[in-house]
Amino acid sequence: MLQLRPNCECCNRDLPPSSDDARICSFECTFCRDCATSVLQGKCPNCGGELVARPRRPAEKLAKFPASTERVLKAAGCAGAGRQAVSA
Repeated sequence: MLQLRPNCECCNRDLPPSSDDARICSFECTFCRDCATSVLQGKCPNCGGELVARPRRPAEKLAKFPASTERVLKAAGCAGAGRQAVSA
């Protein structure tokens, strides 16, 4: 089951479970749409995998299977990640 992490690892923007702005890779690294497209250019800075829209859990399932409350944040953000991924 997906963790549905609560924030973007780059900019710390809140991404509630119902957000259609959340993007994830296959390891569930989580980013907002803006960071995923403009900064990271669709690639996860952690694993190099594709960033895709995170599925939304139906509201009635969130009560029994709540989203994660653990915030993950890159200490330096992701400002250089997109440029590094392109030049690599």
